[in-house]
Amino acid sequence: MVTVNQNYLKLPGSYLFSNIAKKVSAYKEANPEFKDSVISLGIGDVTQPLAPAIIDALHKSVDEMAHAETFHGYAPDLGYEFLRSAIAKNDYQSRGCDISADEIFVSDGAKSDSGNIQEIFGLDNKVAVCDPVYPVYVDTNVMAGRTGLYNKERENFDGVIYMPCKEDNGFLPEIPADEVPDLIYLCFPNNPTGGAITKAALQEWVDYANKNGCVIIYDAAYEAYISEEDVPHSIYECEGARTCAIELRSFSKNAGFTGVRLGFTVVPKELVRDGAELHSLWARRHGTKFNGAPYIVQRAGEAVYSPEGKAQLKEQIAYYMRNAKTILEGLSAAGFSVSGGKNAPYIWLKTPDQMTSWEFFDYLLEKAHIVGTPGSGFGAHGEGYFRLTAFGSYENTLEAIERIKNL
Repeated sequence: MVTVNQNYLKLPGSYLFSNIAKKVSAYKEANPEFKDSVISLGIGDVTQPLAPAIIDALHKSVDEMAHAETFHGYAPDLGYEFLRSAIAKNDYQSRGCDISADEIFVSDGAKSDSGNIQEIFGLDNKVAVCDPVYPVYVDTNVMAGRTGLYNKERENFDGVIYMPCKEDNGFLPEIPADEVPDLIYLCFPNNPTGGAITKAALQEWVDYANKNGCVIIYDAAYEAYISEEDVPHSIYECEGARTCAIELRSFSKNAGFTGVRLGFTVVPKELVRDGAELHSLWARRHGTKFNGAPYIVQRAGEAVYSPEGKAQLKEQIAYYMRNAKTILEGLSAAGFSVSGGKNAPYIWLKTPDQMTSWEFFDYLLEKAHIVGTPGSGFGAHGEGYFRLTAFGSYENTLEAIERIKNL
């Protein structure tokens, strides 16, 4: 008799953004007169086209695929050396981080890697996550069987250490006081709150992890949006991070690759736990279960680091951060309590009139035809909050803020 993975049955409902898509679709179907006026500031998907330098690289590499002498089949396990070297030089060595090209694993995105990285760890490891948190960190550990059941009263899973990120602590997690975790998921600049951590504060996490034998899984997908000097772009800017941290990166938000798919994970060779090099374990998993990002996409990734690519992407990031400033200042002027939007393309706002997150979602959709993301979808401590993204067009962002002001 066939059985199923019972851990999947622990998960309440479907994935957060799938739920949102269903609700928006149902609203448009029931209200066809507003179908074309709905503005989405919900899912963190970019709207600006790929930069010219990236398009040029794609065209050139596509042409190469048309000739036997320049055709490329399966990519190397870790990714092409030209891309890994560009990443090591520009993202790490230029910032004083001791990361080499052969410690970088190219993938199809940070979401995939953040879900897959837990496979190299035993099921008895205790996991710590921020609350609110990007749902993939928790859900994939649930699927693997590393948690208990979902507690409806607490709106979280048994067996997981939740680190509350509240207004009174600047929406930053605090080191667990009662229990030492094995795996610690950190995301800075943060999704969903938009909060950022200083280098000194991140160093405390690194020191704690090394002292207690923890492994930090550090999601730096939004590092390109950092504007403040004392906010690190990589955890490897901290002393000792090579012996306790794995870093995840994405090309989706810094270069608009949400529909192209490219990312990478850094696993230093010095990172050893339970007598095993985690670099070797991830290499084994990567080589067995992943066939590599396409050659043409990796060439596009290389173009991100060209002088032209850097200049063009700097303009795109400035475009989105202008949106973030517009949302932040507009909502503040309208009387909302807001944060984020300075080092990340996300604005985190407190729902008005004691509305729940989903009540405010429905209210915005019905009264202003605007889609956002309910904070409770990111965890229990997200209740009473709401996330808006800066990834829309500037015109739609202005229109959305005017609609909210007029409510």
